[in-house]
Amino acid sequence: MAVRGVSFYVRAGETFGLVGESGSGKTTTDMAILRLIRPPARVEGGEIILGDTDLQRCSEEELRSLRWNRISLIPQGAMNSLNPVMRVKDQIGDAILTHEGRLPGKVLRERIIDLLHTVGLSPDVYNLYPHELSGGMKQRVCIAMAIALRPQLIIADEPTSALDVVVQRLVAETLKDVQKRLNAGLILIGHDMGLQAQMADRIGVMYKGQFVEVGPVRAIFKNPVHPYTRLLISSIPSIKQKHQPPPAAAWEEIQQAGPQDEPGMQEVEPEHFVALSESIALGSAG
Repeated sequence: MAVRGVSFYVRAGETFGLVGESGSGKTTTDMAILRLIRPPARVEGGEIILGDTDLQRCSEEELRSLRWNRISLIPQGAMNSLNPVMRVKDQIGDAILTHEGRLPGKVLRERIIDLLHTVGLSPDVYNLYPHELSGGMKQRVCIAMAIALRPQLIIADEPTSALDVVVQRLVAETLKDVQKRLNAGLILIGHDMGLQAQMADRIGVMYKGQFVEVGPVRAIFKNPVHPYTRLLISSIPSIKQKHQPPPAAAWEEIQQAGPQDEPGMQEVEPEHFVALSESIALGSAG
């Protein structure tokens, strides 16, 4: 299985960080939530609850109505996500009209410009094509599309990847601002632990398709229990000391610690859960 035993919740207005190395199951998890897993892959069991709706039980027609409207995606790689032959106004407008039906042209134009303003873009962007935008501007257009219908839950799949550091910060600040305005839940996917430390309220650490540690961001960074979590945090660059690659013994400890055949989490402190094995002592938390 690509992902198994994954269970978490996201409160309104909360940012839940989903972290792990490439191939750990982060994007597979978000595609499963959106019911966009491509065959032959499938979700074999469990529930995906959005408010009072179980997405697992929804028909394709019901899912089309829910996507963008109650749950939306900011995809990985905005440069490949926007249609290169459609103007920005048409791409944002298409998401609105598909769900709300025909609107007067003036009303739709004002709404799109207001969305662009919300994400910090000039009204001039309204008539532009994607190739006329910088990478950061494209990403903010994707954010505008994702919030066009004021969803309850936003999934952001590595929204700052392939951007320089300055633009990363602008995009991150834009994302937090629109989330606050909507009071929406946000699932922030990535492997940049520095960004997660700044943006997330809680973090779920994935390793080989399973959670190995979940908890409040302060607890995870102050008191990481699982060896894989400790290695991820140690990968954050520091201006105080030279970075050293982890010793072979650290990787051996990770292999011994998980993933588990029967994944399960134990609470080591309030809201801080760890996939414990015989090689991880409970006494290491606290």
